[in-house]
Amino acid sequence: MRIGAHYSGNGQCQWCVWAPQRDSVALKIISPSERIIPMEKDDRGYWHAQSGGISPESTYVYVLDGRIDRPDPVSSFQPEGVHNPSGIIDHNSFSWNDQGWEGIAVSEMIIYELHVGTFTPEGTFGAILGKFDHFKQLGINTIEIMPVSQFPGERNWGYDGVYPFSVQNSYGGPENLKKFIDKAHCAGFAVILDVVYNHLGPEGNYLSDFGPYFTDRYRTPWGKAVNFDSAMSDKVRDYFIENALYWFKYYHIDVLRLDAIHGIYDFGAKHILEEMAERVEEFSRKQKRKCYLIAESDLNDVRVVREKEKGGYAIDAQWLDDFHHSLRTLLTKESAGYYADFGRLEQLEKCEREGFVYSWDYSCCRKKYFGSSSRDIAPDKFIVFIQNHDQVGNRIEGKRIGHLVDFEALKLAAGCMILSPYIPMLFMGEEFASSSPFLYFISHLDTQLVEAVRTGRKKEFASFGWQAEPPDPQSEATFNLSKLKWEEVARGQHAVMFSFYQELIRLRKTVAAFAESSREGIKTCCASPEVMALIRNSKSSETITLMNFSSNEEVYPCDNVTGRMTCILDSSHQKWQGPGSVSPETVESGGNVTMNPLSLVVYKTEVSK
Repeated sequence: MRIGAHYSGNGQCQWCVWAPQRDSVALKIISPSERIIPMEKDDRGYWHAQSGGISPESTYVYVLDGRIDRPDPVSSFQPEGVHNPSGIIDHNSFSWNDQGWEGIAVSEMIIYELHVGTFTPEGTFGAILGKFDHFKQLGINTIEIMPVSQFPGERNWGYDGVYPFSVQNSYGGPENLKKFIDKAHCAGFAVILDVVYNHLGPEGNYLSDFGPYFTDRYRTPWGKAVNFDSAMSDKVRDYFIENALYWFKYYHIDVLRLDAIHGIYDFGAKHILEEMAERVEEFSRKQKRKCYLIAESDLNDVRVVREKEKGGYAIDAQWLDDFHHSLRTLLTKESAGYYADFGRLEQLEKCEREGFVYSWDYSCCRKKYFGSSSRDIAPDKFIVFIQNHDQVGNRIEGKRIGHLVDFEALKLAAGCMILSPYIPMLFMGEEFASSSPFLYFISHLDTQLVEAVRTGRKKEFASFGWQAEPPDPQSEATFNLSKLKWEEVARGQHAVMFSFYQELIRLRKTVAAFAESSREGIKTCCASPEVMALIRNSKSSETITLMNFSSNEEVYPCDNVTGRMTCILDSSHQKWQGPGSVSPETVESGGNVTMNPLSLVVYKTEVSK
């Protein structure tokens, strides 16, 4: 790390900030007593200063051209929010206890996405620790937290962050984030941090006062694009690459999830994602621990995850939106917005078999041919889900899939996702069919901005034909409605759903055909427009997962079964509060399996060696 404030102990601190177009930059120490320290500019546009008499309680700003006071764009902590002075952090003072942590390979992850502010009543890093027993009982091994970089106020999804290096003060700040990660590792959980490199939020965003961090060459849904390929972009690239390394180095993060990379524009010879992956791989080698990058992308472009040697960016994995869209439209029959491109069972079949549904196929929604083939990409390069913060929170009433389909369909969706060939990701509360919505919320200080957000959200909802009045994103009540109701876990269908998820995760971990994943071991078959079979093979076992998306009882002819197979799960069984199983306990080639409406039945056989 070259940029930012670096406290070395004994009251000594060094600062470095990039401001190439400023005539002068001075460091103003605010507390414990105010003083000005001149800074010197090098030939690359970086300004440097050092001083004694500094402590981790000290705060400071930069004075630009003698007239503009600004917080540090590389601030590690904003104790009083986005508009106020930056704080000094002594990163070397934290006592880590995770020396024995060896990490978890992405291929073995079962991910649980959560929002710090609404996951618990307290809404802090520390409060998450009290749910580790819940995670253990459930069976997940990886916790993904939505962005924690400092944002305006105390309520936000995190994608309005404006200090990429700073940890949100209302969540507990840097010290408590480190404690959470340290204890997570000691308990056997990997941690994914969601980071945003495609834009910064609108309030408290002072990057442009320091340099050409943004460009007018491209436009994103959030305004100007980050300058990754225009004049003076080298140091902008360094800024975000240093940010990635910062989380790995100082916070022991295992994986960074890169938000919406389709909003990252770079037409240079080496894409910023490729360079970032190279630097992270270099860091991993030096630290002797593997650090991963996962991308959110709606590009259906295999270059994102393809190896560098084959012309790819070598990102370790990416979210697979096509899986969500294919499955959701089968269950909800939605057809507005981008859902117009989905709704046929053969699309889900293709997704299970190949990955991308759209692999240079015509998209009605996009009005063009779209996507590339991922049939040669390993399944463990894709993350799948039946809901996430976007797919819930960007609905007008924040409805989860459990609000839109019945209990049987919800179990079918869960089984389809967890027993797929891909890396499963749960969204907080889905494991017990939480009744809480997840709404969009903010706590901006700028009243004009608040009104602009309200108006913008209504326009977004209109494209899906949703006409109701959305909850006010600025209201604290909207935020509170989004908090999980933990008392539900032990009640009625919520408890049954939790047990069902436990069993699905247990099967994924213990049945070799589910645990081992390769394209060669996957076969699919659509027996009818609404019944699909997913066959998984390993050296020691074979499974067939039958999925009935019909509202009627259906029969699946088991012509492709090898040997005698035993039923190991039926979502319609009475133990899962279903109508009662109608499927046989065992089946052989030529036999038939009768399935209840909206059900999932799994058979397994041991393979002779």
